[in-house]
Amino acid sequence: MNSKKVTLFTVFCVLFSIGLNAQVTSSIDSTKIKIGEQITYKIKVEADTTDLVVFPEGQTFSPLEVIETYAIDTTNKNAKYSFIKKYGLTKFDSGSYTIPRQKVVIGAKTFFTDSLKVQVFNVAVDTTKQGLYDIKPIIEVEKKKSKTWLIILIVLAAIGLVAFVLYWLIWRKKPLTEEEEIALLPPYDRAKLALKKLDESTYLQNAELKDYYSELTFIIRKYLDEKVYEKALESTTDELISRLHLLDDANQIDLGKDDIKNLEAILKRADLVKFAKSAPNVELARLDRNTIDIEIDHVKEALPEPTEEEKLLDQQYKEQQEKKKKRRKIITTIVASVLILIATFIGFGVKYGFQYVVDTITGKESKELLEGNWVKSDYGFPPVSITTPKVLKRETVELPEELKDKISNTTFRYLSAASGIDIQVSTTMFNYSEEEKQQAASDEAVANELLKASEQYLRRLEAEGASDITVKRDKFVTPNNAEGLKTYGSMKLIIDGDSESSNYTILLFKSENVRQQILLQWKGNDTYVDQIIERILNSVELTKEEKE
Repeated sequence: MNSKKVTLFTVFCVLFSIGLNAQVTSSIDSTKIKIGEQITYKIKVEADTTDLVVFPEGQTFSPLEVIETYAIDTTNKNAKYSFIKKYGLTKFDSGSYTIPRQKVVIGAKTFFTDSLKVQVFNVAVDTTKQGLYDIKPIIEVEKKKSKTWLIILIVLAAIGLVAFVLYWLIWRKKPLTEEEEIALLPPYDRAKLALKKLDESTYLQNAELKDYYSELTFIIRKYLDEKVYEKALESTTDELISRLHLLDDANQIDLGKDDIKNLEAILKRADLVKFAKSAPNVELARLDRNTIDIEIDHVKEALPEPTEEEKLLDQQYKEQQEKKKKRRKIITTIVASVLILIATFIGFGVKYGFQYVVDTITGKESKELLEGNWVKSDYGFPPVSITTPKVLKRETVELPEELKDKISNTTFRYLSAASGIDIQVSTTMFNYSEEEKQQAASDEAVANELLKASEQYLRRLEAEGASDITVKRDKFVTPNNAEGLKTYGSMKLIIDGDSESSNYTILLFKSENVRQQILLQWKGNDTYVDQIIERILNSVELTKEEKE
């Protein structure tokens, strides 16, 4: 019995010590709100400095929605930590709702907060100013198709066409003409074929002996020029015969004296026919043709067989010729490609502008943003409708501790370092008392508030290193007649150690306890960015009710 008491006492002491070392409480700043208004849910934890505290994450507050979470506020007192975690909650349907218990883990222990009730009321609508309409049906919107695939297809087709033309004109193995096929034959075969074509001619039938002998002697001279003596075509008859005797005597060719004598007789007869208008009979001409045919065979037999070294040199020569031919084709292809690129660049440059073509080739980001698929969306509550090149992403803005209970802020941003575009849309809600609301609603108070906000932004620019700031202010009116303050101008910013010209525009709108702010900042000297900013400014819209 005593042991049971001891055990119960021990358990009680442990639980009591846990309760002393860790405390969890929760609260909300209001139990009654209008549809869409925000309430702040606060969890306070006191624990030892060695304990790890894990707060709720995600949509654990259902049926209410989490629209913002704040950073944990930590204080240290008497070897204990005090942690305060805040959540911004809202609900868009009227009714009575219960915020469920939230789980908080402290070290190895789990604690639960109390459940809290919230009453959400409808917003009264003055039907004398605002008519009531049926809900519009859902309309299917066709997604804008990207033309990237079409551009890629056109580029590939153009490249393919150019490649085909270059192949057809340069690399294609063209069918050889009759002259080219004959030129590829060995000298002996060419000489024999030439004699055959001479037989098919009508020189003898027409008694054109001069032409006949000219062709006949050219055949034998050409053959000798290629195989025996490289100057046979340009030598006189006596010079050629003398060279043949010298080659025979030197045993460079094994051509008999009779063969040389036969060639001399035919060549001299041909000279008489060509230059002295001699007219031998046709039969003698045919006999001379047959003699040339035989002598071609004798010359072939008299030529020594090429050595292996000569064959190798001949093979190397052919390979070198093929390499030269291939090199010429490569050079021709490169030159043709460069000329085509230059012509294409000039053509598009004349039509669209050379800088535009260069920016397209280099993929300049500001140009791609301008010509890309823009996004129209609503940001914050009350919403600001704006069209931007990219979707703005939510950012957490750290507020000073003394302002956390007075204001709440939601900020959305897109920043491009390459083009220097900075787009920010933020909504600030003030927790005014009824008296403060009345004071802030006057036209003078609204004007002063907007002017003060713009001055704060300019001071922030100076703190970030901006210099030479010029300031202009105008009234800004959206397409749906919402009025606000526009502050704009130019400045110098230090970017990567260099001073660069930049521009800025601030749009400020105020209604009751809400201030909506659009901040645009961009580098100067970029026509694409200027067009982007102009398009953004022309797209800003706020509903009339939000600005009344």
